[in-house]
Amino acid sequence: MDDRARPGGEASRQNETLTQILSELDAGTSKGFQERLYPIVYEELRDLASRLMRSERSGHTLQPTALVHETYLKLVTGRTPQAWTGRAHFFGVAARAMRQVLIEHARKRTAQKRGLGRDHVTLDESLLPGSAPEVQILKLDSLLEQLQELDSRMSQIVELRVFGGLTVAEVAEFLDVSLRTVDRDWGVAKLWFIQQLGAES
Repeated sequence: MDDRARPGGEASRQNETLTQILSELDAGTSKGFQERLYPIVYEELRDLASRLMRSERSGHTLQPTALVHETYLKLVTGRTPQAWTGRAHFFGVAARAMRQVLIEHARKRTAQKRGLGRDHVTLDESLLPGSAPEVQILKLDSLLEQLQELDSRMSQIVELRVFGGLTVAEVAEFLDVSLRTVDRDWGVAKLWFIQQLGAES
């Protein structure tokens, strides 16, 4: 996932609409927010799901559309209208929800197939530039848990970048830290993942 500016035109208008809806939610003035929110965020969540689950093999047993639907349900079920403070916050929360959906699905598959049906995700260039390594989703989750114990902010940055598709600038906004801090931690995290994956290959 790169950090190039998001395209203008329709995408820019959708971002403005999303920001407006979230502002209205924060003010408690938005009506039917679930119905208004879904069509605006659906395409971006689906693009993220497709990138995340792209595989050199036959593909993930959970389709991107189903992943988006389950993620969205996690996002809106039981939430108050004041749940999000902006676009970066929304997709930051979405990152955690999407990770949870993938992990729950992978655990069920592993239990059903006695370890033979373990799902994989392809990390694209997110962690290892220039390659697209296929990693078992449960292994990725395990590595993130290990990183959480070493450095919680670094683990959160990886989660936001990989599962949320946030740019460095959006991660900095979500975590309320500087761009330099995110860049530094992101670089260290990539090196750590390279070492961990290399040691086990």
